Amino acid sequence: MLIGWVALVHWTAEKSLAATIGGVAFVLALFLCVVLHEFGHALTARRYGIRTRDIVLLPIGGVARLERMPDRPIQEFWVALAGPAVNVVIAVALLLWLIVVGGFAPLRELGVATGPFLQRLMFLNVVLVVFNLIPAFPMDGGRVLRAVLAMNLEYTRATQIAAKIGQGLAFVFGFIGLFTNPFLVFIALFVWIGAAQEASMVQMKSALGGIPVQRVMQTDYRTLEPGDVLSRAVELTLAGSQKDFPVIEGERVVGVLTQADLVRGLERHGREATVSAAMQHDFEAADLSEMIEPVFQRLQRCQCHTIPVTLNGRLVGIVTMENVGEFVRFQSALAR
Repeated sequence: MLIGWVALVHWTAEKSLAATIGGVAFVLALFLCVVLHEFGHALTARRYGIRTRDIVLLPIGGVARLERMPDRPIQEFWVALAGPAVNVVIAVALLLWLIVVGGFAPLRELGVATGPFLQRLMFLNVVLVVFNLIPAFPMDGGRVLRAVLAMNLEYTRATQIAAKIGQGLAFVFGFIGLFTNPFLVFIALFVWIGAAQEASMVQMKSALGGIPVQRVMQTDYRTLEPGDVLSRAVELTLAGSQKDFPVIEGERVVGVLTQADLVRGLERHGREATVSAAMQHDFEAADLSEMIEPVFQRLQRCQCHTIPVTLNGRLVGIVTMENVGEFVRFQSALAR
């Protein structure tokens, strides 16, 4: 969609196929630089044994979604700096090439859509470096700041300070944007929400550290069997607050029926279809001996809402996003 919009803008402005192709090529080259930036994060994280789930491209940049953050502040420092470092290398390489071929144009002729292709690309790589090093989450600069603070402070405290600095900068961006460029207001909102989410996630991680699954899991829950009909799942959902149901055969967990699975099953097969036709056969499970923090990470990674907890293969509880959140709120209240 973005590529189509760029092509339409250039065609409308220039009425030239060459200009339209050039505009699209420039956007693709810029996104290639963004992808390389994210690969810088991903490859450095892999050096510390951290896998990257995926790389997501957004209209305002990209995100390398790591499975977890580095354990040591110095590792986070290098992972955060690796992305901007890639853009520095690209900008320097383009600068050296332009010096060799003499392809510089006057700065007054340089714009996002005007001026020599490579000079514009070099300039925007410099912009990417500066933008990403703003000390505010979720930009790389916010993580660099947090890593530096965490070398001397407790990690949660370092995150809170970095998040407050980021939100302060977001307020400044938003205020300036009201009188100059509305896009700054959008960036300010993005930074404000990112800082709040980062602080919340670190607080949750801190609250869950060293806590066994047994202290957090639900022990009052309902189950289904593979042969039950979907109308039975509807009755259980409407009768209580439970949304997802472990499916057991004998004492063994064989699946999980989420509310989304139930809705899809009703749409496709009707209320008399069996639970086995709609449930998830491939699901995450936890052992009673585990700590809650890695279980919570799996809960996030699999994008599911419920993980069955077993002891010697027998179901003894369930862990959901909701009851983990409630546990963290209670822990925070007790700490205060």
